[in-house]
Amino acid sequence: ANALRQQGIKRGDHIAIYMPNIPEIAIAMLACVKIGAIHSVVYAGYSAMALAERIKDAKAKILFTADGSFRRGKVINLKEIADQAVTECKIIKKVIVVKNNKAKIKINPRIDIWYHDFIKNESVEAICAEMDAEDPVFVLYTSGTTSKPKGVVHVHGGYMVGVLRTIKWVFDLKGDEIFWCTADPGWITGHSYIIYGPLLAGITTLMYEGVPDMPKPDRIWRLIEKYKVNILYTSPTLIRAMMKYGSSWPAKHKLASLRLLGSVGEPINPEAWRWYYKYVGKNRCPIMDTWWQTETGMHMITPLPITPLKAGSAAKPFPGIIADVVDKKGRSVPAGKGGFLVIKNPWPAMIRTVFNNPARYIKTYWQEIKGLYFTGDMAYRDHDGYYWIQGRVDDVLKIAGHRIGTAEVESAFVSHHKVAEAAAIGVPDSIKGEVIKAFIILKQGVSQSQDLKNELKAQVRKTLGPMAVIKDIAFVDKLPKTRSGKIMRRVLKAQELGLPLGDTSALVS
Repeated sequence: ANALRQQGIKRGDHIAIYMPNIPEIAIAMLACVKIGAIHSVVYAGYSAMALAERIKDAKAKILFTADGSFRRGKVINLKEIADQAVTECKIIKKVIVVKNNKAKIKINPRIDIWYHDFIKNESVEAICAEMDAEDPVFVLYTSGTTSKPKGVVHVHGGYMVGVLRTIKWVFDLKGDEIFWCTADPGWITGHSYIIYGPLLAGITTLMYEGVPDMPKPDRIWRLIEKYKVNILYTSPTLIRAMMKYGSSWPAKHKLASLRLLGSVGEPINPEAWRWYYKYVGKNRCPIMDTWWQTETGMHMITPLPITPLKAGSAAKPFPGIIADVVDKKGRSVPAGKGGFLVIKNPWPAMIRTVFNNPARYIKTYWQEIKGLYFTGDMAYRDHDGYYWIQGRVDDVLKIAGHRIGTAEVESAFVSHHKVAEAAAIGVPDSIKGEVIKAFIILKQGVSQSQDLKNELKAQVRKTLGPMAVIKDIAFVDKLPKTRSGKIMRRVLKAQELGLPLGDTSALVS
């Protein structure tokens, strides 16, 4: 914080951060907040072009980066990528470089400063800036794969209230927990539940730079055992990846420290939920399946530890949140019928605007269905009032007049004992409007065959009914995903239809 002030950074100035999941990324974020600067963290998997676009939109004056990062045994030269971005961004005055993996990099003495030199001789005491509750605390950009990225603006007061209250209630914090959220600070999950939520609650947060299955598939379980993690908050994609390796890997480790599990990022299919509950939680750890967004800042629909659970359902709105499932005119739809998921009242951590584009903010979130916050997700409620998230509006398939969520189709595939992971997309059909193409990862040791394809088609038909028309099944070794665990179905769709892929730099390689 003091070093930033020495560089002339004042309250309201913007700082860009492009670093791996290391302590210095949290330190840089917290230093910005302490002096009233507004940070914009860019995921360290993004390309130079994507980084430059975000720096220019935020008008950031300083960029924090590292010499490099480690990824599946490879050394990634982050500084080189940052240099390419900075050549496009004349507004950057200084680049602060953390020595992380000792990669050989070029240092430009005019603009570059090593992090250890940057903070050298600075006092360990710093005056905290007095901020208004509605002053922006950070701008976080959505992926921008199909259009210009949206800079989601969160503020000091409401955002902090929202993440603190949700982390304390959803995970029943006692004050001495070890909390591991496996996301990355480049995403909202990392902001809210790696850094701000745990630290506001006064608990210990675990950060890990690597991947959960290297050098062996038990890496994640080994870390839980080593650090006696009490709460594991991870993505359905990671859970399904661990399922693929089998239950013998978590069984090798003592996971008795775990008392609660969490799921985030996309709907969790019931099969993965049950595996997680049985083999990781040992049938004793409730799973907090949370639905929320970059824009909401905090959990919106989620169980609490006392909630009776249903595998695959995000349960009910967090206390104080009024959600609904409606049609295009904003009318509530009956139980069991799919519709648009909306929020009907303000909440503390809500997005305040889209940075530099208030018109886009109003159009995207408030004009789709007048008077309601439009989430962009489809969902339905069952007769007990539990919410079942079907996926993004764009991911909902329209087959012969029926709406089917990609999450439901993928869940039907994964419920088959030979399937590890699945992704479904809609492809145009002259008669039915759309039909389904599925991309399937099989469990280890399972062979591909036409008979298995037929078996899987029958499984989906049995689960969802005859309207779930499967055109084709492709067996694949991996699916396009971000590090936060989201399957990028639009990449699969673009490849299938011969369309431009857009920016794919956030994909896990």
